[in-house]
Amino acid sequence: MTLKTTLAGLGAVLLTVSALAAEKLNVVFILADDLGWGELGCYGQEKIPTPNLDRLASEGMRFTQHYSGAPVCAPSRCVLMTGRHLGHAEVRGNLQARTRFPEFTEGQFPLSASAVTVAQVFQQAGYVTGAMGKWGLGPVGSTGDPNRKGFDLFFGYNCQAVAHSYYPPHLWRNADKIVINRIPVPGHAKQPEGEVRLEDWLGETYAPKLMLAEAEKFIASHAAKPFFLYLPFIEPHVAIHPPRESVERFPTEWDPQVYRGENAYLPHPRPRAGYAAMIHDLDQQVGRILAALEQAGVVDRTLVVFTSDNGPTHPGQAGTAFHIGGADPPFFNSTAGLRGYKGSVYEGGLRVPLIVRLPGRIRAGTVNDTPCYFADWFPTLCEAAGLPMPDGLDGESLWPTLTGKPTLRRTKPMVWVFPEYGGQVAVRVDDLKLVRQRLKTPKPGPWEVYNLAQDPAELNDLAADRAGFIRETEALLRRETSENPSFNVPLPEGSGE
Repeated sequence: MTLKTTLAGLGAVLLTVSALAAEKLNVVFILADDLGWGELGCYGQEKIPTPNLDRLASEGMRFTQHYSGAPVCAPSRCVLMTGRHLGHAEVRGNLQARTRFPEFTEGQFPLSASAVTVAQVFQQAGYVTGAMGKWGLGPVGSTGDPNRKGFDLFFGYNCQAVAHSYYPPHLWRNADKIVINRIPVPGHAKQPEGEVRLEDWLGETYAPKLMLAEAEKFIASHAAKPFFLYLPFIEPHVAIHPPRESVERFPTEWDPQVYRGENAYLPHPRPRAGYAAMIHDLDQQVGRILAALEQAGVVDRTLVVFTSDNGPTHPGQAGTAFHIGGADPPFFNSTAGLRGYKGSVYEGGLRVPLIVRLPGRIRAGTVNDTPCYFADWFPTLCEAAGLPMPDGLDGESLWPTLTGKPTLRRTKPMVWVFPEYGGQVAVRVDDLKLVRQRLKTPKPGPWEVYNLAQDPAELNDLAADRAGFIRETEALLRRETSENPSFNVPLPEGSGE
């Protein structure tokens, strides 16, 4: 056999491998941070333009009853990554790593070495895997390090607390701490008196620009290979910190009152405009990602998913009209009439936008009312890509629903067991939702029942007429809740009345 023949044969093999790679489905999963159900134009938002996400919805499927894994950041991401709901999740709250692992100075409670993430399944199947944004599931060097949980490349904030600033001292590229601001801007400060000036709270290097550029580079570099790209962007989580040019897009008359940091995070002279700017900037980032997919020529074989980790920012201390960080969700109708905000297992804290696009497989411009949540994404992505699923997943695959089958009839309940904000639980079975509050206080609240088909705002408690449902669902909740000493939620006997 001549060298020429050998090279020709090798070339044919490489072309075959390349063709097989091209047939595999890419995944881009974009996660907003604290984006409310009503904060996009395609979900009824009237003040903040979101043209790129609206276009994505017109090209794909928009869901009306999609729920996050938890009402706050870290546990929601744990449910998403591991496919196990809050009754089984390892991470059920925003616990800092140092409270259990004093060797770490930043980062949150880590996933264990045995926890399996969806990224690991894709990585083991030969996918190139990347994550750019906010992690929150274990410090660098811990068992929850993103490089140990399936990501070839991580670039961004490892720690949620550092992500309170958009001009932080550093970001992480895998195990390397990359200094980006020699004079960082803190995420928290107060200014009780004097003129609040925007320029006093702007730094030199804006972290979201770096993370977005890294994501665009990842797509361009791996267009010929199957890839799994996770983009947990930080907008619109406070502090309100967008560049001046973004703020100036919005009317000055929106802001008759400055925010002085009285409800945590940073002062801002135009807090409503600043908050709108962060959502507009998030939309622009999504537009850049979609453009990168087009430029790479992979749109038709890339599943794009966009959602949020929980509802919009909640009220804080009494005596101020501002929510935490100067946000004003009532002004923007951020929950579109749903009850509660971030930190609550009512609908406003859990129901979030969901837009999914895959040209040729997911019908464009469709609206889907299927109840679904973060635990469903592990099995959904595996089925979409034809990958094996590990045992013990709590969700159900949405792939048949996404590709045109009848609306999913759930066989598994949707469960939330949340130890923070007083201790809360919720279970959704069909259209009925069971809720209980203040479980970690001396006087736990009673069971509440809502029919979400008739009462999505959760205004009419049906508990008095649903004793049988309460008994059955409480028993189900107990079966679905495993012990977790680090994130304990007591389930007292009785009605709580």
